[in-house]
Amino acid sequence: MDVKQTVADCIEQVAKAQNKVIPAISDQLVLLESGLDSLCFAIVVATLEDELGVDPFATSEDVHFPVTFLDFVRLYERAL
Repeated sequence: MDVKQTVADCIEQVAKAQNKVIPAISDQLVLLESGLDSLCFAIVVATLEDELGVDPFATSEDVHFPVTFLDFVRLYERAL
């Protein structure tokens, strides 16, 4: 399983479903500049929990919100 691709696909699907325009996804993409709002991120996290079977925000007591797309991916990789 390619976690990075799964996360990227999920973000793109949620953006499309929520009619959000997002820039090209890259490792350095700052999440706050991604064009997604808090509802979109909640949907992404819920969808990834269904797809990957883990919610790193619920399973760890010391989780800091990731800044970049790569930070977000690494959060899921560590949780798996």
